[in-house]
Amino acid sequence: MVHLITEFSKYLMIILFAVYTFYSYTVLKQKDGSDRAQLIYKRQTVCMFLLHLDAYAVIFANTGQIKMLVFYAAQTAFILFLFFIYKVLYKRSAKLIVNHMCMLMIIGFIILTRLNFESALRQFEIACVAAVLSIFVPFLIRKMKALRRFTWFYAVFGILVLGFVCLFGSTTYGAKLSIPIGSIAVQPSEFIKILFVFFAACMLYHVKDFKQVVITTVIAALHVMILVVSKDLGAALIFFVTYIVMLYVATRNPLYFFGGLGLGAGAALLAGKFFDHVKVRVSAWKDPFASIDGGGWQVAQSLFAIGTGGWAGMGLFQGMPESIPVRESDFVFAAISEEMGGVFALCIILVCFSCFLMTLNIAMQIRDQFYKLIALGLGTLYGFQVFLTIGGVIKCIPSTGVTLPFISYGGSSLLCTMILFAIIQGLYILRQDEGESDEKRKPAQKSKKKTATEKKHETDKTPGRKETPKDNRNDRHESDRRPGRKSRFDQEEIDEIW
Repeated sequence: MVHLITEFSKYLMIILFAVYTFYSYTVLKQKDGSDRAQLIYKRQTVCMFLLHLDAYAVIFANTGQIKMLVFYAAQTAFILFLFFIYKVLYKRSAKLIVNHMCMLMIIGFIILTRLNFESALRQFEIACVAAVLSIFVPFLIRKMKALRRFTWFYAVFGILVLGFVCLFGSTTYGAKLSIPIGSIAVQPSEFIKILFVFFAACMLYHVKDFKQVVITTVIAALHVMILVVSKDLGAALIFFVTYIVMLYVATRNPLYFFGGLGLGAGAALLAGKFFDHVKVRVSAWKDPFASIDGGGWQVAQSLFAIGTGGWAGMGLFQGMPESIPVRESDFVFAAISEEMGGVFALCIILVCFSCFLMTLNIAMQIRDQFYKLIALGLGTLYGFQVFLTIGGVIKCIPSTGVTLPFISYGGSSLLCTMILFAIIQGLYILRQDEGESDEKRKPAQKSKKKTATEKKHETDKTPGRKETPKDNRNDRHESDRRPGRKSRFDQEEIDEIW
């Protein structure tokens, strides 16, 4: 009976998630705030809660533990709280981004509960804290106009923190990533990514000369070099690509873009020669089965899991994701593919891409160059991190050891991503404010367009004033057209234009 429930539920989850993903793109054609868009958001929410209920019904059927139902109820309350907060405090927020954030977190809770209940519980606690800490971020982004004045604070603070981690941080899989604080380990590079985007935006939104570009590039290179020395090459690659994109958009100089890509390719070749763990990952990427007993074990098991799951998946608790190394963080996408199916995994990619598109849309429409660059930088951070994570799991690129935002286990990653999405919400509201101010200006501009001709007609119709006969007026018009003198008719046309 449990097997039948699991088998039926996996298809239901795929259908619900596919419908949700379909609405993610159809809503982009609708006008913001329209009745049709609101209806689509409601349908997305229904799909989200039904998928959540279906998954935890299967988890309870397989485990028989009441704590699973309690945990499900707590998650539902948390999601409803997020919806309520954004609806009350930020009525003009991007509902699609809120839906995506909640959906991806729900998927993370589901797969982590399946893999390790303690990790899922810990992730949920961090999510609650992150929601409280990020709740006022959109308001600060909207109201604080002095964010562009802290240029060197962003740079100096970021360099000092990354340097401290490089010297005194804890080593994980050969790289210095975190700093232990009590019973938790904080990964500062996750937060410095956001400060790095703000620094680059401050320096590049009013680029004046080549000297300023050089100074900005040197500071950015210092961030990247510290991460390289710490052997946190995944984060270093994210910093580097984000800066190259922001630099190109700010300067419109293709030489910087292609030159940066060439420099990055050369640095990657050097890293493959001087870092042993990079050599192992490159070798595993080329042929993971040749070194399946060594460095290729992770990628090989990931590919086995994805192939075993197929398009529909094995169903929750029907696969063997325990055989996947680092399954709760770096390779969580492989565990999802095995038990929830390739279609479900493909929908995750499409939802993440939808988030990236929303961020680019905000960046293109917002007028302030400073906020435009911030939106572009944050979108690049998010999109490229998703690409690195999934690309490493499916052997598209060498594994870089970065997490899948909102889904992978990791407190620093989850908190950082929630703050990132809160900043994007603030930028979206700023864009709405710009549109509203434009609408207010239009009536004022129209009222100023009352021409001198209209005023003249009004004056001519006043009581007691004798109008000039038509023929005489025409004669006067022709006489006024003498060389060197402007006619009254020409002056009226000028007034019309103004």
